[in-house]
Amino acid sequence: MAGATAGARISGALLPEPRLEGAGDEQLSNEDKLSVCSKLCYGIGGAPNQAASSATSFFLQIFLLDIAMITPFHTSLVLFIGKTWGAAADPVAGYLISKSKRTKIGLLMPWLLGTTPFLIVSYFFLWYCPSVIEAKDVWYMAFFCLFQALSTLFHVPYTALVMFLSADQKERDSATAYRMGFEGLGTLVGATLQVSMVSDAHSSDHCNDSVDNMDSPTNLYGNSSSVPDMSEANKKLYMIAGGTISVLYIIGIIALCAGVREKVDPYALKSDQQIPFLKGHKLALMFGPYVKLAASFLLISTAVQVVQNNFVLFCSAATNLHNHIDYLVLIVLISAALSVPCWQWFLNKYSKKTTAGGISLMIPASTLLVFFPEPAVAYLSAGASGISIAASLLLPWSMLPDVVDYFRVQNPNSVGHETIFYASYTFFHKMSAGIGLGISAASLNLAGFKSGVCKQSHSVVIMLKVLVGAVPSILVPLGLFILIFYPINEETRQETKHALERRRRRASILCENEEITPL
Repeated sequence: MAGATAGARISGALLPEPRLEGAGDEQLSNEDKLSVCSKLCYGIGGAPNQAASSATSFFLQIFLLDIAMITPFHTSLVLFIGKTWGAAADPVAGYLISKSKRTKIGLLMPWLLGTTPFLIVSYFFLWYCPSVIEAKDVWYMAFFCLFQALSTLFHVPYTALVMFLSADQKERDSATAYRMGFEGLGTLVGATLQVSMVSDAHSSDHCNDSVDNMDSPTNLYGNSSSVPDMSEANKKLYMIAGGTISVLYIIGIIALCAGVREKVDPYALKSDQQIPFLKGHKLALMFGPYVKLAASFLLISTAVQVVQNNFVLFCSAATNLHNHIDYLVLIVLISAALSVPCWQWFLNKYSKKTTAGGISLMIPASTLLVFFPEPAVAYLSAGASGISIAASLLLPWSMLPDVVDYFRVQNPNSVGHETIFYASYTFFHKMSAGIGLGISAASLNLAGFKSGVCKQSHSVVIMLKVLVGAVPSILVPLGLFILIFYPINEETRQETKHALERRRRRASILCENEEITPL
């Protein structure tokens, strides 16, 4: 009720323009319409970055522990500092983009083109095992920080690009659905490539259950003489997987350049007043709808990250599901990718806040897996988790444009706020990933996790069950509770839409009058 009242108050503040009905509406609709080709190319453009993020989320922790042979403490440092560095890069990216000049290809496209080559190099070397460097943790920390920073410089303009594709809410929602569908497909492709290439590195066949000394490397590979050969083979598997996913970035940037065009809203109020960097972030952090949205999905995203980071390790160390890991990961990703169109239909049919209830499906799914770690239950849990994850990924990016429009109505003379909001939200999203990784690695270190052994201690098994089962059961309900107080509903969205349309029409009339005024 409060959100609707505020929306009505804002809407009423703008004078209606009844003489602009009819032809003006049709012109506005035609100009805001996006072709299917543009939506497809926009979606394809973000898939490679999601594929790389998926591979690092599922496999970087176990790669550092079992292949690079880094201690759990240093692994937690690498993961947490890397994610924190990426999060810190978000406001910097927003500042740099807001200060950059529009070029012939737009304001955001030059950033996408410029970061792609460096992203490819940094991602490849993230999976490279240096043989001449003793401080491997420094190597991986450097390249993980570099990858996270470059990924941010790509992700912020890419997500903000939807605000420059069309001024129509439905078209932006549709483009966001295409984007999330292809990012889900990218996640699936990235994980599939990674799983198919590196699954042998974590096969239970390498273990020798008759060995009693768990600290010895012979536990993992059967006998000490085979350790070097097997270790080098596993390193090569990860390098090949890293190089393959790096190539996907080339496909994505070609699609963006070929089919996506930035548009300047021809009916927006013209103003030279650009929000300063610090003031813009202060306004964003004090804007009620944005704060509630960011806080809610900070908790939900942290829960998703904790489950995602520990899923493979839980199946291999806490259960007898070693031989099912590949298929379980694929089930999670396939169900997530396929359910995105269903969630998009649901939020259009009902509302975005109602659709958020689907995220709670993660709670029974993870709880069942912890208490009944049997193959049949595991596959059912994986499918349900994928459906829940899809909703948690689609909704915030579908709701954020509504927040930006709501802010635009209340601040009619400000420009450049789009990238500030997207950079700020990406910061919180990265922080949730860093918190999730830090919690995971630090908890395992506290429980006594040992790198390179086949069978972990009972305390490690209990900790993995807590991370996979208890953490989402606490964080997801908290996040959904905060979302109850999110003020933008469907009625408010329509009022915001009409207010912006009237503003564009008034700006159009002013421009036409200036053109015909005699000198």
